[in-house]
Parts: sequence; structure tokens; C-alpha cells
Amino acid sequence: MNKVSKSLLIFFGTLFLVLGVIGVILPLVPTTPFLLLAAYFYGRSSITLNNWLHNNKILGKYISQFKQGHGIPLKTKVKVLIILWSSALYSIFFVINSLVISVVLLIIFIAVSYYILSLKATDVSEET
Repeated sequence: MNKVSKSLLIFFGTLFLVLGVIGVILPLVPTTPFLLLAAYFYGRSSITLNNWLHNNKILGKYISQFKQGHGIPLKTKVKVLIILWSSALYSIFFVINSLVISVVLLIIFIAVSYYILSLKATDVSEET
């Protein structure tokens, strides 16, 4: 893997990690989907970061609960998609001035949305 690809994967892993940590603190922001995305990006870029995330006392439990088949509550999936697309559309229309970067961002958000939609949904209203 080249340095640029690895750096981008680590960047997105860290971005979703930060969003996951915010989700631990703020009740309206989902946690598990963001941490799963961080684990996905770290898993493809850095063994060290991936192991740290999975073994973290606080954050690792969200990932292990998901791996045990608990899934993600449907309400959480909806919240994640709303936040994801709100930030994507805001960035594309008001922040980014480059068509190329906007298209790349759009492709990334479509891929992330596909991944979130492919995750098992549970009936539980609480986030795990």
C-alpha cells in the first residue's frame, strides 16, 4: 500500500474515531457505527491502531458487542445517515470549491452509507 492510500485510510479512521468518541459523550450522536467505520479504516491501514481500538477499555466494548451479533439499533442507523448526509451536503455546497473533491467526497459518503445500511439492524432503542 502506498503512503497516500495509507494516510487517507488513517485519516478517515481517525475522523470516525473522533465522531465515535463524541457519540459516547453526546446522547444524540451515535457511537457504534462510527467506531465500526474507524475499525474498518484502521484495519486496512494500521495494525497498531486497529489493535489499540479493539483493545481499548471504553471504545473496544462497542466493537465487540457488534461482533457478537448484537447489531446496531435502527434509530442509530437513521441518525448516522442523517448526520453523515447533512455534513456531506453542507461540505459539498458550502465549503468545497472544487468539483473533483466534491465528487470524491460524494463517492466516499455513498460507500459509507452503503456500509451502514448493510449492518444488521436491531429492535433495541438503546445504542450499544
